[in-house]
Amino acid sequence: MLENLLDGWKGKLLILVLLGFAATDFVITMTLSAADAAKHAIENPFLHPILGERQILVTLVILTVLALVFLKGFSEAIGLAAAAALPYLALNVVVLGRGAWEIMAHPDLLAGWHSALTATGNFPLLIAGALLVFPKLALGLSGFETGVTVMPLIDGGEEDREHIPRAAGVPIGRVANTKKLLITAAVIMSGKLILSSVVTTLPIDPADYREGGKASGRAIAFLAHRYLGPAFGTVYDISTILILGLAGASAMAGLLHLIPRYLPRFGMAPRWAALSRPLILVLFAIDIIITLIFRASVEAQSGAYATGVLVLILSAAFATTLALWRERRWGLVFYMGFLLLVFAYTLADNCLDRPDGLIIGTIFTLLLILTCALSRSIRSVEFRIPAGYFTDTESSRIGPELRGKKVHLVPISSSSAEACSKKCDEIARYYSVRGPFLFLHVNLLDNRSEFSSPLEVSLRKKGDDYVGEVFGAVAIANTIAYISEAIDPISIFIGLTRRNLMGQAIRYLLFGEGETGLIVYTILLRYWEWTAEEDIRPLIFLMSD
Repeated sequence: MLENLLDGWKGKLLILVLLGFAATDFVITMTLSAADAAKHAIENPFLHPILGERQILVTLVILTVLALVFLKGFSEAIGLAAAAALPYLALNVVVLGRGAWEIMAHPDLLAGWHSALTATGNFPLLIAGALLVFPKLALGLSGFETGVTVMPLIDGGEEDREHIPRAAGVPIGRVANTKKLLITAAVIMSGKLILSSVVTTLPIDPADYREGGKASGRAIAFLAHRYLGPAFGTVYDISTILILGLAGASAMAGLLHLIPRYLPRFGMAPRWAALSRPLILVLFAIDIIITLIFRASVEAQSGAYATGVLVLILSAAFATTLALWRERRWGLVFYMGFLLLVFAYTLADNCLDRPDGLIIGTIFTLLLILTCALSRSIRSVEFRIPAGYFTDTESSRIGPELRGKKVHLVPISSSSAEACSKKCDEIARYYSVRGPFLFLHVNLLDNRSEFSSPLEVSLRKKGDDYVGEVFGAVAIANTIAYISEAIDPISIFIGLTRRNLMGQAIRYLLFGEGETGLIVYTILLRYWEWTAEEDIRPLIFLMSD
């Protein structure tokens, strides 16, 4: 949505920032979930004698299994995660129901809790206090944002069989099934979050919640062992380990969808980043590094996790509010604006309380932007032109006449008769050249932040020479190189400026202009390294302006 609402480099920069925090969220989701699963494993009374205190090692094993499952296949990974989720939900209903029964069987627990609240202050003060601690519930939103990111993968069923993604129209089936997914997730998450908050607050002594306490980081598992016995508690632990280990599946699926959708298209990642298996191995390596840096500590990673979740949800609220504003749907604008303020407050409070999360997210974002800038600069000397088309029948007739050492290619800044004549005289003054010229004028797109774009070519004959107009280019040099390889000219005459090379390089990377002659030579040289050596290359003449 934001890519469509904000064009040019400002839109891409915003997307990179959001991708940085999305990467923070999803990578930390995988490492934190694996670390939490490892913690449950080593604290289980039956598994502890075997695993000891090797939490880092167990975390790495869980991450390895997750990566192997995804290498096996995407559908297999999602299917396994779904199969693990159903027993986990059922076991939670049993444990939470048993905890609720314990509270009803001991009314003094509820009475003591109510007395503690009354002693704290009156109702308005309690509401104010609840608002102040509301951001602490940010982790309760975890998982919702990963579900949203995979919405384009939802099957629309029979209603979408005839839907063409690039054509106009709405995928009605996908939208309907997405609504079902979001409503189901919201009902389950909010209902169990409220119930678990009550059940884990009243029966458990506050001392057990302290660092190193029996309920620290595993309150529901603690209740399962206490009220349903060690056997059931172990079953619950195993289910929890499975679901936490596979919780990274939704995060991995989100990254496998987000990264190929944006970065290769922006020219900000290698082409192999669009392939699942190499990307899985890269993400696995990052997970290993993050786990070793944080030493598989759940608490140390929670701040960065909450920050990533809130940034994504805040950006979604902002995009929706902006879209509704442009559609002038004022009622929904005020509603979404209120939610935007709520999440902005939550994010600000979280960053003030846990600045490490913002720092980690910012580091992720800066590393991503630097990596993308490096990739864009390396890939900028590709042709960057997926296809080319003639604008009219006459151009398509002339096109074949120019191929195979038939013309000299002369890029010019204007296709006017005066500019062509002036350039021809300039070449004749310094070179003895025979044969017709193709004077080529390149018209750039307004949005030069795009990495690639198809071309439209118009050709006309002017005496013995030809004049070509190219429309839709993202960079002048790449277009000249592409046309050169398409027609195989006798020679190329390109002008050189006398401007600062660093400044020209920046102009080329950002706006598709710059020192055209040198860049054309660099692009062609790189391309020629991959083609047969017996090909006769065109001569390249660099002419100083």
